[in-house]
Amino acid sequence: MNYGYYYETLVGKIVIVENGSAITHLCYGDILLEGLNIIETPLLKKANLQIQEYLSGKRKVFDLIINPQGTEFQKKVWKALQEIPYGNTCSYKEIAKTISNEKAYRAVGMANNKNPIAIFNPCHRVIGASGKLVGYAGGLNVKQVLLELERRNS
Repeated sequence: MNYGYYYETLVGKIVIVENGSAITHLCYGDILLEGLNIIETPLLKKANLQIQEYLSGKRKVFDLIINPQGTEFQKKVWKALQEIPYGNTCSYKEIAKTISNEKAYRAVGMANNKNPIAIFNPCHRVIGASGKLVGYAGGLNVKQVLLELERRNS
């Protein structure tokens, strides 16, 4: 059974979803996932507290079990995102090298785009090779806020 709850944050309304043991989604706005029970569970409260601490600059590492669902390639990319240090960025090509598939930087971009747990799995730390901000589920303005927050607090 999946449970989700809406929270207001510095970067707007989010929905955090859990499956009874792990966080499975963080969505921006009023997105509803099919079959979702809108109940604030202890795990969702903990996840929200950690998001609020992160957004206030008090938390740099999340202490939650996450369980994003995707292909094996996507999971490899998402695992690589976890290795990007707080306050740092890297390019899609650098992630492709990290997963030993240097030419797959476009596929890395697509996997980043499908990341179901933004912020917890820090896809906002991936930028274009030119250093420009490119693509983000919450919008480029949210990506910029998150990166600036991390730079200020690193």
